[in-house]
This record gives sequence, C-alpha cells and structure tokens, in this order.
Amino acid sequence: MCETVSLDIKARRPSQSAMNEAMSRWNLIMKPLGSLGEFEKIIIKLAGIYGTPDFDMKHRCVLVACADNGVVYESVSQSDSSVTAIIAKEMALARSNINVMARAAHADTFVIDMGMEEEIKSYAIIDMHVRRGTDNIAKGPAMSRAEAVEAIKRGIGLVERMTSVGYDVVVTGECGIANTTTASALSAVILDKDPAVVTGRGAGLTSEMLSHKVEIIRQAIEVNEATKDDPVLLLSKLGGFDIAAMTGMFLGGAIYGVPVIIDGFISSVAANLAWRIEPLAKEYMLASHMSEEKGAAMLQDQMGLKSILHAGMRLGEGTGGVCLLPLIDIAMAEFKRAHRFSETDLKAYVELI
Repeated sequence: MCETVSLDIKARRPSQSAMNEAMSRWNLIMKPLGSLGEFEKIIIKLAGIYGTPDFDMKHRCVLVACADNGVVYESVSQSDSSVTAIIAKEMALARSNINVMARAAHADTFVIDMGMEEEIKSYAIIDMHVRRGTDNIAKGPAMSRAEAVEAIKRGIGLVERMTSVGYDVVVTGECGIANTTTASALSAVILDKDPAVVTGRGAGLTSEMLSHKVEIIRQAIEVNEATKDDPVLLLSKLGGFDIAAMTGMFLGGAIYGVPVIIDGFISSVAANLAWRIEPLAKEYMLASHMSEEKGAAMLQDQMGLKSILHAGMRLGEGTGGVCLLPLIDIAMAEFKRAHRFSETDLKAYVELI
C-alpha cells in the first residue's frame, strides 16, 4: 500500500470461502461450466464482497460528484463552468439523464457539490465542497495535497453515510466541465503515454480544439513535474475534486465492504488512483461499460478489470454504471433460480484438463 499523509485506509479482504461456494453453485446449474462468462465472475465477486453467496442487492445508489476545473479557462471545452451548475440543478430536480436511467435501474441518485464554482442552494444537493473549483493545471497544481486528501476523505465518508442507511451498492458518477482534460492528464502520467494517445474529444471538440487540448495537457504535466510515484500528489497536481471524491468512494468500498461500480473514463481514472493507494480496493470494483474516450480501456486493462458493456457511451453522470445493474439482476436470477443437474437426468459437466 502506498504511504499517504493523513490517509489511514483499513481495507477488508473479500471472503474467499464465499467466492468458492458461489463458484460451486454455478457449477451445479444445468449448463456448460463457465458458459455465462463474466456474469458468473461478477456474482462470484459479489459473494466475496458480501461474505455470502446468498446476498441481495436491492438498495442501490448513484453518487454524482460535481466540481469545476480551472483548466476550463484554457478553452479545452465547448462549454464554460456555468454548465456544471445547470446540469447539477437539473439533477437536483430529478430530471437529468442519470435520474431517468437510475430510476429505471431501481437506484436512487444523490447529487454532491464537491467544488462547483457556483453555490446552489437546494435541499437535493449534498454540499461537501472543498472549495469553489480547482486552480488551472496549465499554470500550476489543481489543489494542495491537503485539499486532495480532504476530498478523498469526503468520498470515503459518502460511502460510510450511504451504507449506514442501508445502501448495498454504489455507482460512481461525476459532472464537471473540462474534467475529461484533468482525467486525460492523469491518465497520460499513470499509463506513461503521450497525451495524444489517451485524450479524446470529450463533450465534442473539433480536430483543431482537440489538438489544443492535448497541448494544454502536455503543458500541465510539464509545469507540475507530474509523476505517478505518489498517487495523492499526482491527483493534487492534475486532478479535480470530482475525481478525488470518486477515488475516496472506491476506497470506501473496500473499507465498508460494498461493491462500487466504475462508470466511464473519468471514473476509471479515479478507480486506478484508488487501486494505487490501496490495491485491495480493486476487489470491490465492478467495471460497467467501455467508454468511447481513448484512455478508458487502458486504465481498466492495467487493473485487470473488464467492462461488460461496449455501447460507445461517453455521457458521464454514472449513466453507464447504472446500465450494469439490470444485467446483474439477470445474472442473480439465473444463479438463484435456474434448474440444477440434480433435478434432471443429465450428468453434471466436469472440468476437462
């Protein structure tokens, strides 16, 4: 585990015996061994997280971390920071993209102000802001190390808060204009890649604007002398309060024993940072969909995680993450209710070597 000032992570190890029992139960179902592929692996992993193959996952929440990024003033996005507040207000009114999709997946959505420039007075927004937006990474660090640690802790605290009231799975989401720039900058350093390899068009950039975005990221990495040796320091230099909070959410999963679902590219960056801080955090992560953004696949591959959905999505807010929930429901139904070999005249399959 990486040494980090003021972060004391006490991660739980998933139950190996529960995972073994889940695998044994899959093999009793009347089908070829392993024939449901990643769906079998997900249920086995969930059994380990919950400590039993007889788990239920009815109480779901989406935590959407909203924050603004100073690098937006470098013209790396079509929109300015006012759009973050507009979308957050829509989410607070329960009519944004994530609200609609989460309801269909039987999940509750919580909007978190982690550091928007505009303060929004609404009972439907949880105010956990560290400060009103980060500094411009093209000029210097996004935040201090202390602020990064505090944002991570608040992300951990959100998971504690949700589990204390009965939620048993967390979907990570984010909202923040220019956060594909901060995520791409972090990815370039984490993956040892040139920014052009991991940087996409975000919410929609012309080729000229994309080239400019790549140059700004190169400048940010150089100005901040960013390296991947210390993930918290790297986050403070190139990240955002949204990414820091999600990093905390993934760590919170390992601390409080609940699965945390990775959404897309930006969420994958946070997951990778959490894994670098505490490797056990990966055992509580479920990858949902392969984002259209360039760096997402590389970040997940580095952690040995595999997304189920390949739908070309790049919306954010947790929208890809909630799409995994109905698929888990289907896998759980099969796991719990499908016919067994013992109920038929067919002999069970055996592992062939």
